[in-house]
Amino acid sequence: MPLTSAFPLLQPSGTIALAERGLMLHAVEFMLIVAIPVYILLFFFAWKYRAGNTKAKYMPDWEHSKMDELVWWAIPFEIILILGALTWSSTHALAPNKPLDSARGEPPLVVQVVALNWKWLFIYPEEGIATINYLRIPVGRPVQFEVTADAPMNSFWVPQLGGQIYAMTGMSNVLNLEASETGTFAGGSANYSGAGFAGMKFVVEAVPEDEFDAWAQTTKLSANVLSDDSYTFLARPSTGDPVAYYGEVEDGLYTTIMEKYMDLLSPGAHHH
Repeated sequence: MPLTSAFPLLQPSGTIALAERGLMLHAVEFMLIVAIPVYILLFFFAWKYRAGNTKAKYMPDWEHSKMDELVWWAIPFEIILILGALTWSSTHALAPNKPLDSARGEPPLVVQVVALNWKWLFIYPEEGIATINYLRIPVGRPVQFEVTADAPMNSFWVPQLGGQIYAMTGMSNVLNLEASETGTFAGGSANYSGAGFAGMKFVVEAVPEDEFDAWAQTTKLSANVLSDDSYTFLARPSTGDPVAYYGEVEDGLYTTIMEKYMDLLSPGAHHH
């Protein structure tokens, strides 16, 4: 299926992305209150005080005007206050780990994300399945992403659904998103992570809930099993990996991946 947007930031298809676009546009509008008059005055003064205008006043001893300074300091100051208040409120309202309310009262779908070299592993713990470089979610239902890495630091991002969240070894960051309409969206890495970074992309499909449930049941029929051994092979650096499906996932694999770095990150760890 073709991706739905060439300008994903300006054509959101998710609850969070829509709010983020609104915040961005409001910020630009407030900044234009200063920028537009400055450019108008730039051309006005260039025309008014051109060399050929003999009627322009010549005031070599003029220093300043209290009224003029009040205007050009007060207006930007007020805009900064407005932008500060807007940023403060939106930062809390759009916090990545803030749960989203479901219109149907459903619990969020949990998807565990592991950034590898150079591919994405998606584990659906409740469904007991996993995918590589492909993500399917139900439309209109919040999705809670738990994000970690088993490779250099990375960043998980689906621009049409919302902002990015960092993927780091030994940590699990939470990102809550929701698709507000069906579609196919582009996802990828927003943080340079080495030679295969450019190809570290995945496809996201938002589908109706019943279609998602049917897909999950079909995926469970796959003979591929994601065990400790098969994961060790999967985690090896590679590029251009095709979409893959796993019908069974070893219990607690995500936690195992994350906690393998805990001893190295602990304050009392010894490094050799």
